[in-house]
Amino acid sequence: MFDIWIDPSAYQEIADLPGHIRQRVRRAISALVEMPRPSNAKQLTVGDIPVEAWRLRLDQWRVIYTVDTHLSLITVWAVRKRPPYNYNDLLDLLKSVLL
Repeated sequence: MFDIWIDPSAYQEIADLPGHIRQRVRRAISALVEMPRPSNAKQLTVGDIPVEAWRLRLDQWRVIYTVDTHLSLITVWAVRKRPPYNYNDLLDLLKSVLL
């Protein structure tokens, strides 16, 4: 069982979503507690940063999160619409993991 922490900027992104999408995103994030690597998620490669980064696909929306098995913690970093989101800021988002 994992704990979930949502970065404040991701929390605001969720709050700004349209109502029906916001509810789907919240349910999907809650489901990560029991299954942190669902079938509609894909592991992301982030340069040489040693972190287990994932993106969860919900139609046009992407939930970017990391899984820390040692701490049993899932951290949600961003919720973005694709397109236009193209993961260019992924490295910057996840650099804070190492700080």
